[in-house]
Amino acid sequence: MSLNKNQIAQRIAKEINDGMYVNLGIGIPTLVANFVRDDISVEFQSENGVLGMGPFPTEDQVDADLINAGKQTITTLPGASFFDSATSFGMIRGKHVDLTILGAMEVAENGDIANWKIPGKMVKGMGGAMDLVSSAENIIVAMMHTNRDGESKVLKRCTLPLTGVNCVKKIVSNLAVMDVLPEGGFRLLERAPGVSVEEIQKATEGKLIVEGEIPEMQF
Repeated sequence: MSLNKNQIAQRIAKEINDGMYVNLGIGIPTLVANFVRDDISVEFQSENGVLGMGPFPTEDQVDADLINAGKQTITTLPGASFFDSATSFGMIRGKHVDLTILGAMEVAENGDIANWKIPGKMVKGMGGAMDLVSSAENIIVAMMHTNRDGESKVLKRCTLPLTGVNCVKKIVSNLAVMDVLPEGGFRLLERAPGVSVEEIQKATEGKLIVEGEIPEMQF
C-alpha cells in the first residue's frame, strides 16, 4: 500500500532532531509540523517572516493574520517571532537553516530538483525555492513517486525547468525512502508497508541501488 500525504509527512518528521531550524516548503512539507515528536524542540521558519511555527490550527484557533509562505493559516509556539522578508532570506542565504523540506515535480539521480514550473501553465513564480535550494545544506524532498499517468517522477534527468542542481539529499515518496548519492543514483533505504522492491524499481526511471534486505518504513 502506498502512503498518503500525511503518512509521507509523518515519516519525514522522523528526520528532524532536537534543536533544528527547519524550513517547510508548500504542499506536503507543511504537514510535517503536525508530526514532530513532543519531546524535542524545533524551530520552523517560513520565508514570509515567521520563526516558531506550530501545527496547523484547529477551527477555533484560526487567525487570518497568521499565515505561512503558502498562504495557509498557522499557529505559533511560545517565543515565536515575526520579521521582514529581507531578514528571513538573510537567515536562509546565511545557512542558518539546518534542514529544508520541499515538494517536487521531478528529482534527478544527480540531485537536481524541478518544483516550480510546468511549461504552458500559469505560475506566479519560483518564490523562495531558488534561495532555499542554493543555500540549504540538507534538503529532503516529499513527493509522489509517479504522476497521475503512472510515469516516474524519480528520473535519470529532469525534463521540467530546474529549481536547483545537485542539491537533494533524500527523498520520501509514497513508495519509498531513498538517499540521493553524491556519485549519482538513488539508494533504497525503506519501502512503504506492503510495497515490494520490484514495485519501486518499476516506478523509478533513475538508477536505483538496492543493497540487502530493504525494511518497511516505521512511523
